[in-house]
Amino acid sequence: MKKTTTRLADGRELIYYDGDVRPGGAAAPVREAVDRRPLEPVSTHSELREDRLLGDTVAIASHRQGRTYHPPADECPLCPSREGRLSEIPDSDYEVVVFENRFPSFAGGAGRCEVVCFTSDHDASFADLTEDRARLVLDTWTDRTLDLSRLPGVVQVFAFENRGKEIGVTLGHPHGQIYGYPFVTPRTSLMLGTLAAHRERTGRNLFDDVLADETAKGAVDGSRVVLAAEHWVAFVPHAAHWPYEVHLFPRRRVPDLIALDEDARAEFPRVYLELLRRFDRIFGPDQPPTPYISGWHQAPFGIPERRDFALHLELFTIRRTSGKLKYLAGSESGMGAFINDVPPEAAAQRLREVAST
Repeated sequence: MKKTTTRLADGRELIYYDGDVRPGGAAAPVREAVDRRPLEPVSTHSELREDRLLGDTVAIASHRQGRTYHPPADECPLCPSREGRLSEIPDSDYEVVVFENRFPSFAGGAGRCEVVCFTSDHDASFADLTEDRARLVLDTWTDRTLDLSRLPGVVQVFAFENRGKEIGVTLGHPHGQIYGYPFVTPRTSLMLGTLAAHRERTGRNLFDDVLADETAKGAVDGSRVVLAAEHWVAFVPHAAHWPYEVHLFPRRRVPDLIALDEDARAEFPRVYLELLRRFDRIFGPDQPPTPYISGWHQAPFGIPERRDFALHLELFTIRRTSGKLKYLAGSESGMGAFINDVPPEAAAQRLREVAST
């Protein structure tokens, strides 16, 4: 992988990632394009406030009200720059590129927000990528996790993709984001609490036990395993919150992307692309692409429980059936108490039925 770092006109960092495998053995391109836009320095203000009743942290970031919202395709800020149309990416083409978000949720040295573009093809999706490109994205996520872990204001790194207008995506170009949180997120705090309680009660690791239980043959409530490979296993969790929700774990427990071994890295593209393609087939061939959220859960830095945490990816859709969405109404939004319309075993069965032939 070749990494080229540059700066945009307003001072934000931009990084090109180019793969080692190229047609005919050609060398990776030289990235020398300069951002020629007349941009003023980015002006942001973000404030972290603690909820005294819940104990969690909320970022107040009013500058995000002005972020780009559903631009036409010929004005997409994530497409490569062309003559007469300059974008966030100065080069005329790219493989994978990462840059500091112009409208970050965190600012002032407390955390960092980045955008990661998976391909220069505006009309593609992650599921359309080749295995080589998906591997390059994995290596990019890993490199960003390592770099962000070294920043004094970052406690936890979350690489994720929001896909589809129904999810709330405002830019149609295939891309994701990477948040370097300046605090441990509420969801991770809950996991750490149950992890510690399970260790105290049983002397065992909770993630190891969950993986063993989900992959055990002859489970009393039916198999929830969706895909089992040599180094990865994907399953619908026993108490899935979302209509179709899959958790993807490496079989060897590691705390984060940095610690994955080469065997797991090499197998990941095939496994993950298959999962995404199955998601697009859940509701039948005449349905639009399935909206989803996909994100890597990694251990926070500098905590004693770090070695017990298990890296995993959580993938889910808010579509519960053809033409109908799962809305977070009173119980979910008001009380955080989820009600799932689709039994996890039925969801797993459907995801097995739509496997690639």
